[in-house]
Order: sequence, then structure tokens, then C-alpha cells
Amino acid sequence: MPSELEQIRDQQRQTWDKFSAGWKKWDEQVLNWLAPVGQELIRSAALRDTSNVLDVAAGTGEPGLSAAALVPKGTVTVTDLSDRMLEVAADKAARRGIGNFRTKQCDAGALPFPDNSFDAVLCRFGFMFFPDVDTCVKEFVRVARPGARVCTAVWDVPDRNPWATTIMETISKYVDMPTPPPGSPGLFRCAAPGYMETAFRKGGLKDIAVKNVVGELNLKSAEEYWSLMTEVAAPVVAGLTKSDEQTRQKIEATVLDLVRKTSLDGKPRLPSSAITISGTK
Repeated sequence: MPSELEQIRDQQRQTWDKFSAGWKKWDEQVLNWLAPVGQELIRSAALRDTSNVLDVAAGTGEPGLSAAALVPKGTVTVTDLSDRMLEVAADKAARRGIGNFRTKQCDAGALPFPDNSFDAVLCRFGFMFFPDVDTCVKEFVRVARPGARVCTAVWDVPDRNPWATTIMETISKYVDMPTPPPGSPGLFRCAAPGYMETAFRKGGLKDIAVKNVVGELNLKSAEEYWSLMTEVAAPVVAGLTKSDEQTRQKIEATVLDLVRKTSLDGKPRLPSSAITISGTK
């Protein structure tokens, strides 16, 4: 009988596999939006041209693909639970002619690499979904070489992320969504001030640095926002499946109206805020 953590992990793998097509479709828009977060992680990692880099829970390949260009004499290994997401990453690397890039399907809490293997460990928007944060920090530290930087990004508090709350809060007004247990995986699970710093210190990291990276999700229309969120965001789809067609139409109309109000020219501008945390082994 699988443990609770194993059940969460397996469910997440199935979810990411299911939504991989949506992530591939929206890859360019999402990566342009999130590029500043990846750039800050790479800056914090202090890469050299010979660095061996690990990017955990990389999905469709970032920031690992960007890091690969900075380590021509090194390598970049990206991991994810979802083989299908990694297929997108590998295809992008091949099309760009990136030869120092490889993928590995695995669990962030059980990395299949020897101790002291990497000069930097990156993880953009993964920790919120890991079943056991402390175990994953320990794994990141284990595979990092002495002096290596471990760098991650998580979402800031909900109030600073209307790109997500606009649709999720609307759904919750129409649909009875169960309240997840405290500490369970979710978008804002790591948002509390000091949460990740504490986890990094417990894991043995030092020289911890924290930075806020603000951004804006810009799209062509409110309808494009609706399509994006219903094709890549599992919690959105889960909420909508609990509604009948009439309720779904009400939710969509409400969301479209709210999103249209975010700009004067009809093109949505939805703020986002992330926190980057880095520490030295």
C-alpha cells in the first residue's frame, strides 16, 4: 500500500502529464512572463563556464535551458516527475542545438545522483508542490558540492498574485471547494514570510539571500487569460469540474469582466510576485 506522500507524488505525476499539452501550447507566453524569475535564480547561482547545474522540477526546461548557454564547458541536468513535460524540454534543447543538456525523470525527494555532484541546484516554482519540503531541501544539499549555491523561487502571498487569485477566488464563490489541510501542496504553500529561509537553514545552508521579483502577466484579451488558465492550471480545472454548465458560464463571465478591468486598452495586465531564496552549502 503506497504511503500518503507516495500517493501525492503519483497524483501529481498524472496531473502534470495530463496538462503537458497545455504547457507546450502556452510555453512562449509563460516563459516570457516568468523569465525574470529564472534570471534571478541564475544570477544567484553564480555560474561559471564549467559549472555542472541541476534544475529540479523544471517542467518544460527553464531555467535550465537558459543556464546551459552560460556553462559551455559544463552540463545542465533537468528533472521532473512528468516524462511528458521533459519531452517538451528535450525537444526545445534539440531544436536550439543545445548539446550540454539532459533530462531525467525522478522525484525531487529522491534524486538519483551521487553526493556532491553539482555546482548549483536550481528549482523554480517546485517546492510548493513537493509532498515533503524538508526532505527535498536535504536532497538538494546532498547532491550539491561544498560551496555550491542552492536557489529556488516560490510564489509570494495571494494578495500579490492576481494572475492566480482572479480566477480561483471567483470559482470559490460559486463552487464549494474543500479547504486543504495545513501544509499540503498548493500554489501559495511556501508564501509565508520566512518559510523557505527556515527550511534552507534546517537543511544546513548558509549565507541565505532573499529577493522579491515582481512581474506582470500580459495577454491579448480576457478570453486568452481564460484559455490559458483552463489549459495549464490544474486547480482551476478541478474547480470547474465541480460546476454545472450554467454555473461555469457565470464563472467565466465574472472572470472575463474582472480581467477586462485590469487595463484601459482591453489587454489584461495581471500582477505577479515571486520570492527567490538562495543559500550556500
